[in-house]
This record gives sequence, C-alpha cells and structure tokens, in this order.
Amino acid sequence: MTDLADVLATVRDRVDPDPEERARLAAVVDRLTERVREALAELPVDARVLQVGSTARGTWLAGDRDIDLFVSFPTDLDRERLEQYGLEVGHAALPEGHEEYAEHPYVKGEFEGFEVDLVPCYDVESAAGIRSAVDRTPFHNAYLRDRLTDDLAADARLFKAFLKGVGAYGSDLKTRGFSGYLTELLVLEYGGFEAVVEAAADWHPPVRLDPESHGETEFDDPLVVVDPTDPNRNVAAVLSAENVARLQHYARELLERPRLELFEPREPTALSQTGVREHFDRRETAPVALVFDAPDVVDDQLYPQLRRSLDGVGSELERRGFAAVRSATFAADRAVLFLELAAAELPAVERHEGPPIHVRDHAEGFFEAYEDDEEVYGPFLDGDRYVVERERDYASAVEFLESDAVFDVALGAHVERVMERDGYEVLAGKAVAELATEFGEQFARYFDPRP
Repeated sequence: MTDLADVLATVRDRVDPDPEERARLAAVVDRLTERVREALAELPVDARVLQVGSTARGTWLAGDRDIDLFVSFPTDLDRERLEQYGLEVGHAALPEGHEEYAEHPYVKGEFEGFEVDLVPCYDVESAAGIRSAVDRTPFHNAYLRDRLTDDLAADARLFKAFLKGVGAYGSDLKTRGFSGYLTELLVLEYGGFEAVVEAAADWHPPVRLDPESHGETEFDDPLVVVDPTDPNRNVAAVLSAENVARLQHYARELLERPRLELFEPREPTALSQTGVREHFDRRETAPVALVFDAPDVVDDQLYPQLRRSLDGVGSELERRGFAAVRSATFAADRAVLFLELAAAELPAVERHEGPPIHVRDHAEGFFEAYEDDEEVYGPFLDGDRYVVERERDYASAVEFLESDAVFDVALGAHVERVMERDGYEVLAGKAVAELATEFGEQFARYFDPRP
C-alpha cells in the first residue's frame, strides 16, 4: 500500500512553483502594474493597484498562468464613472483584451503569456460596506496574506490539487465547487491539508465554521464558513451538497487508499454515436432530449437556468407518469436537456383519485364532476375514496415535449425565450445518440458515473 506521505510529497513536487517561476511571475506583475499606473495617470482620479488572488498569496499551482489585478477607486466615484474608468485602464494596459461581465464589466486579456483579469472596485473601509461584490476581494486577500504561512500556503496548493483531481474545485455556477478563497480558509481553519481531509471524512452536514467567531447570521447550507471579513456572508454559499459529499467520499478514499490518481483530473474518452447507442441498448431505457440554441449569456447565468429547466421538465414528466432514471444537461453552441425515462409510452388511461368519501363537500363535488362523463371509467370506490380512470392528456413523452404544454413548466427565462423564438428539437430513442458528435465527452461522463 502506498504511504500517504509519499503521495503528498510527489504531489508537492508537481504543484509547488519553483523559484524561477515565482521570479518570472513577480517580474510580469511588476511590469503589468506599471502599465496600469501609467494608464491611471491619464485619468482625473486617484486609485490604487492591487494584486489579489492565489498568485498574490503564493497559493497558485505550478503552471497556472493567471494574474488578478484590481484597480481600487475612491467611493465618491459614481458607478457609471467607475465602470468607464475601469474599462479605459483595462484596455490601455491590455490592448488586445476583451470585456467580460461579473457584477460590472472588466477587461480580460493576455500579457507576456499570462491570462489577466483587470477589475475595477471601490476602495471601501470594510467588507461590510461593499458597493459591489468584487469590493470584498481585497479584504479576503489581506486576511489570508496576514495568516497563511509558507507551510499553510503549500498545504492550500495540495488541497486545490486534490479538489481539482476529484472534480470539486471551482466556484462558478456550472461546477458549484470549492473556491480558492474557501479552500484556503479551510486549510487555515483546520491547520493543514491532512487535517482538512480527516475532518471532512467525518463531517455531518450541516457543518458550520466561524473563523472570527462572528456568531450572528444563520445560513441554510450544507457547509457554512462565515466570511471572516463579512459576518453576513457564507463563503460556501455556492457550494452544492453534492460537492460537499464528493469531498467527503474522496477524503475517505485518500485516507484509506492513498494514490496519485486522486490528484489527477479524469479526462474521459469521448463516446461515439455507436458507443452511446450501446449504452441505451444495455440499459433498456427510453432516452429523450430537448435540443435548442444555447442562450447567449455567461455560464454563471446559463447553467442555473439549464438546471432549472431540466428540473421543470423532469418534474412535469414524472407528474404525468414518465419517471426519469437519471437526467443531465449539456451545453456548447447548442444546449441539451437529456432525460433517460423508464418508459416513453404509457397506457391511454390514467388513474385519478378523488377525496375520501367522508370529506363530504369535496367528495360530492368530485363525483358530480364525473358521474355523467361517458369518456371516463367510473366514478367507482377504491377503499374509502372515489376514483376515475380517464384518458391521459399525453400517452407519449415525446408528444408532451413537442406540445405547447412544455412552456407551462418552470423553465429558465433565457431558455424559454430561445425555445419560443427559435424553436427546439425533440430527439427520442437511439436518435439521441446523434448528440455524441457534439457532446461525446459529456456522454462518457454520464455513462461512467463516479462520486
């Protein structure tokens, strides 16, 4: 059996930046910062330039090429001017860059081989007084820089490598995993990587950690880490229950059977159409898929809407008797709501139960509603309640999905707009395998599910 210490030593060699990489990063940051300051000198406002994120705290992984620079403007600047000046500085420092949007626009681009986010924020006095969500970031940075020793920073790198390896790293709304800040806070709170893993293996959610003992706001999340710089915020709010469970599963795996594979992200081989069809044949399910152009929004808007739409469609299909074995959503140029149904066809009639006889008013109303209806079987008694057997609105899942009734379910706003405006396609049975041309890797993950 491989020793945990040996595994961790090997991983450290892989993820710890060497002195040359550290020196190169520092030199690039210095040159980039000077460019930003030169651009600021052209503006009628004083502002500070701050390096934030993992490269500022020494917790980045070897080979990562990301630099986060914040331009901190005075609070008396109105929001419109902050955005204007932020973009002017960003484009001056990164002339080949492009604009992206978080809570407000910022410039993203490349500088000497590094990917750079150049973000404007307000120079507020505390994280509790933020004007924009990004205003917290400098406080997060300062809090951790004051407390992370070299050893703890090294353990934070181990933890990030582990979370990446098991597929639980990243606070974007597609992944809903552990952010860099959360990862570092957990290492700091528990005192090291192994201590985090040992604790996580025995967590009983909900778990609450409060590094600065704020003890005020209650949160309804499986993991709560009260932001030490802002008592009203849970740093783990985006984290899904599934990713908490994923960490617990693999923490136990690492402690029981240490191995390097747990630090290596799994890259599945894309399935072909034939491969997907073989899985359908083996599983004997009834696959269906709604396919439409992916809404033109950022991923942090897209994936919550796709999940909401999948939940809405799946719930309505189940209500109508078409229960799903499992479901998933994929997105690229097109988006897919994919459901594996236990059956795609049902009998022409369905059972419809009324209230118990002793609930007189409701029972009589139910009976009177159906007693002269020649198209139903009943009403008759089953136990102590009236029952009828009536024709289904849709005996076929595809028939329902192709009908206007699909727009009565809870769809994401942008998803519904695209489907109504541009239309959508319903694929069923082995025809769903055609999607492997575009989503072969996603199908590979789907048919080889791991914790």
